Amino acid sequence: MATLKEEPLPRVPAPAIPLPPVNDATIKRAREGLAAARDQHARAGIEYSLAQGDAIAQGRPDRRLSGETRRRLLRLLINSLFKVRVEHAEHIPTTPVMLAPNHLNHIDPFLLLAQLPAKPYYYVLGDARTLYNKAWKRRLIHVVGGVIPLDRIWKEETAVMQAVQNGEHPELADLAAAIESDVPDGGSLDALRRLDRIVQGIFARGDSLLIFPEGGLGTREGHLRLPLKRGAIIYAMRAGVPIVPVGMTGNRDLYLRKEITIRFGKPLHFGQSERPRPREVQAGLDALQEAISDLIDPTYQEPTGPKPLRHLLNHMLW
Repeated sequence: MATLKEEPLPRVPAPAIPLPPVNDATIKRAREGLAAARDQHARAGIEYSLAQGDAIAQGRPDRRLSGETRRRLLRLLINSLFKVRVEHAEHIPTTPVMLAPNHLNHIDPFLLLAQLPAKPYYYVLGDARTLYNKAWKRRLIHVVGGVIPLDRIWKEETAVMQAVQNGEHPELADLAAAIESDVPDGGSLDALRRLDRIVQGIFARGDSLLIFPEGGLGTREGHLRLPLKRGAIIYAMRAGVPIVPVGMTGNRDLYLRKEITIRFGKPLHFGQSERPRPREVQAGLDALQEAISDLIDPTYQEPTGPKPLRHLLNHMLW
């Protein structure tokens, strides 16, 4: 795997993201996001984890639970709650790799980490405010480690700002202004370069990364939230590591002893490029989208019958 020099990040246009309608649910979610952005305890937790990531980028050790201990604890928890069927785990390389699953529930990283081998060690790249919005989550991440928080603006927040900009919903002007002022979107050049250094440092020392290329939770079993984010392809190409597509089915609606299937696809190899060209990135996104789609079941039907602990299991990580 090539050692990367400090190069400017490639400028690849971001695809348009469909925005939700501005209704009560969207406004509520936008207000929750704003509150999380203003939470100084959450911000401190995010900065602590990013500092741990900086240590990785500089070749220094970071604070984390061992991969074997983490795997055992998560497997004990997950297997006591659900029936997890794993297919084609032999496709997972023993060398640095990026895992790219579809995303239907906040519990997805734990479902996967419970099934993955302890080595190489897998870091999780996830939404900063979702990961750090509660005190117990922050304490858990502080002890366990292995998380790289990603600042980004939520689609509900963007929808509110766009509506106000278009002259709609003038009553939301104050909310839109507060979002623009106080919500970090992670899009600054310094933030992008910092994240890139951390990711490349993870691969350089022989570890791996779990990233959700949809950029948020999907809404339907068997269907991807499109368009996929380009970051996964760019990071993999810059490091010269393969991407393993992962399809998860049955994890949208959870309850005790729910059957969940995790399918690992064959690794996708894109070669190594310090500055991937837009057409290369798009070709990689198209290949990844097709590969993940082939691993999930668009005809999936939720089982009928009793669903014990449904509300608890679906909301405990919100």
